Amino acid sequence: MNRDALVEAVTREVIAALSTRYDVCDTGEKVREVVANGVDRVAFHGEAAEVPLDMARYIDHTLLKPEATAAEIDQLCREAAQYRFASVCINPTWVKRAAENLRGTAVPVCTVIGFPLGAGTSEIKAMEARRALRDGAREVDMVLNIGALKSGDHDLVLKDIEKVVDAAHEVGALCKVILETALLTDEEKVVASALAKKAKADFVKTSTGFGPGGATVYDVALMRETVGPEMGVKASGGVRTTDDAEDMIAAGATRIGASAGIEIVGGKDGGQGDERY
Repeated sequence: MNRDALVEAVTREVIAALSTRYDVCDTGEKVREVVANGVDRVAFHGEAAEVPLDMARYIDHTLLKPEATAAEIDQLCREAAQYRFASVCINPTWVKRAAENLRGTAVPVCTVIGFPLGAGTSEIKAMEARRALRDGAREVDMVLNIGALKSGDHDLVLKDIEKVVDAAHEVGALCKVILETALLTDEEKVVASALAKKAKADFVKTSTGFGPGGATVYDVALMRETVGPEMGVKASGGVRTTDDAEDMIAAGATRIGASAGIEIVGGKDGGQGDERY
């Protein structure tokens, strides 16, 4: 069995397992076999592999650093409107300001929930999401409960995601689930992606940008193979150049989270972006 076929087989089995139970230990050996075989890249051949001419529509123009100022948020919004980015992605405290700045434009406000650790309770995450949505957010990127996932408590992880998804979908907003892939094994990445799909999230997302690593082509492709062609995949963390973004899109990403959005759409060296995101 070649590498792509092996990853696809693993994904099918995990999703089938999750449809009836949360214990996915039967597929663990196959995932470990993927790693043992030295896989460092898989290819996605669906519609998302077509690299767009209009790169801006893929980018969440992002400013999540804790020291961000009101003036910087205002500038971010002006840039997002000018370049017609997919959204601005900011911390919840700035949602109302950003929504006011972007009123009358086609650019929605995205915010983060349970960020960056994902270790809050499900009830607080849902409350945080509802408050952000009342303030004007139309997309929420939640961090799943990483510790619960690594403990094998898939029921808790699923319910945690569902509470935020429900809050978002009540008002027609999108919900993306941040996996923090640099902290996960390949098996855990597959399981987390499948749980997000089961919870009816709209996207899975690689990283917060504040963990030990960011997006990789391999992780994006593995997540895409797990969730299939209909669900969104967001690559974030360390995407700073046009080439970076094109590689992620070719692997299956349908959204890019980046602070270097202007450099990316301009085809310039994106090194001026915030390296954490």
